[in-house]
Amino acid sequence: MKIVVIKGSPREGNTKDLLDAFVKGATDAEISYFDLGNCTVLPCEACNTCGKLEGKCKHDDETNEIFSKIEKADAVVFGTPVYWWGISAQLKAVIDKMYVYNSINYNVPSKKIGLISVGALEVGAIQYELISKQFECICDFLKWDLCFDESFSAYEIGDIRKDAAILEKCEKLYEKFE
Repeated sequence: MKIVVIKGSPREGNTKDLLDAFVKGATDAEISYFDLGNCTVLPCEACNTCGKLEGKCKHDDETNEIFSKIEKADAVVFGTPVYWWGISAQLKAVIDKMYVYNSINYNVPSKKIGLISVGALEVGAIQYELISKQFECICDFLKWDLCFDESFSAYEIGDIRKDAAILEKCEKLYEKFE
């Protein structure tokens, strides 16, 4: 199975630890990992150029590489910290550029999707629900299968790393794609 993992956090913290645990558990998968904290993804301009360029963005950034990997993948795992009751700006830039998948001239095959979010508030807080609903809408629109949506609570960098049960849970999330 080919999986694209997209880390939407600009720092090396809890989101990274959760995604690293997922990758550790996906032992027989081919993983393409994008750390958006180290990528350049310019904002979508809704210029429709992507519809004329077979799904390619006009900007010379990493969008085209990310989307090329997504197109070839069986599954995509999105990881995000919670920023103001939503996803990070880095991940939002990629999500906004998924506008290409709405183009008349361009379609991407069905994908299995995983979502991992982590924030300071207790799991069950409205912030996680808002992020979940956004991804449910995206998956419904694109006819993608949301296989897992897991939220975690952690405040300090390294909190997740100290919780063996959470790391083990993330290692097993790959099984939800099978």
